[in-house]
Amino acid sequence: MPSATDTTFHIPRSHTAILQHGGTLKVVHNVPVPELLPGWLLVRNAAVALNPCDFKMAARFPTPGLKDGVDFAGTVVAVGSKESAFSIGDRVFGCVTGNKQDDPESGSFSEYVKIEDIYALKIPNDVSFETAMGFNPACVSTIALALHQCLKLPATPDEVTEKATNQTDTVLVYGGSSSIGLLAIQMLKLLGKHIVTTCSPHNYSLVKQYGADAVFDYHSPTCAADIRAYTKNRLKYAIDPFGEVATTALCYEAIGRAGGVYCALEHYQESMCTRRAVKHQFIMGPALLGRGVLLPEPYGVEPDPELHEWSKEFYRSLQKVIDGGLPKPLPIKLLPGGFDGILAGLELLKTKQVSGQKLVVKLEH
Repeated sequence: MPSATDTTFHIPRSHTAILQHGGTLKVVHNVPVPELLPGWLLVRNAAVALNPCDFKMAARFPTPGLKDGVDFAGTVVAVGSKESAFSIGDRVFGCVTGNKQDDPESGSFSEYVKIEDIYALKIPNDVSFETAMGFNPACVSTIALALHQCLKLPATPDEVTEKATNQTDTVLVYGGSSSIGLLAIQMLKLLGKHIVTTCSPHNYSLVKQYGADAVFDYHSPTCAADIRAYTKNRLKYAIDPFGEVATTALCYEAIGRAGGVYCALEHYQESMCTRRAVKHQFIMGPALLGRGVLLPEPYGVEPDPELHEWSKEFYRSLQKVIDGGLPKPLPIKLLPGGFDGILAGLELLKTKQVSGQKLVVKLEH
């Protein structure tokens, strides 16, 4: 492993990680520490956040030896390039691609994490590692891609200024109390959008605290009709984090008479897309990097050099937003147990026992 200059951190040859093993996820010791490459950082992990993709992708594409996890926060212990904007000792957070078919070392559920320095984010001085996980980095990239590629809307305040877009657009975010829903609401509010969302009544105050302008109970049989009436039959944009039959149907019914765009963050049944005036698209968050996603259809994505360049601009703009005190971190629930706590937390997500909180696990060294 190339050594960075003047480091005070001892970097071991092996560490502990959560890998795919026999169709399940397992804590494995003595895993080689990722090799440091030019343009990359090696980070000693301090905290991770849990996401549904952590158990979903491992189950859908079982491949022994792949590392799981996407979100992390920690301390830079090695820098691969002298030109890097980062230094050893910097506190950073971000997301990487877990269960990566063409790079088994990629993933965040480990004592050490590698990340390209252009996609790492510095943690504000007054923010802890655990709280930084409330920024929801994996969801940030997914929502950014949804705005940019699917809805064709600006994804950063810089773009709003440059393009002078109409900021009065209304966007429906289904499931606003989910972690990705709360993040989407904040990003859209930052861009000046009017936000309609759905959730259970006990989470109404939560989603309004994060910027929702109007909230509807998705349990109500008139939910879609109520949204359509509220938006005067003019709603054009809908973001659906779940892609389930019921969620797709509600979004399609809520979109106004003139049509619009349905953006799903999970694969959905195209047979539900019954309105020609409504365009529909499935977004894969890892595609934001523009390097493609090596998976079977419908999850595979071809490389996109233009998207790669845009993603770098997005992260530079995102760092400025974070330095300015936004977005507001999501409520977190800190789970004990280190790596075993990660596996227990994924079971909570899998059985849908989490609402309005981001599960975070602190890693001890």
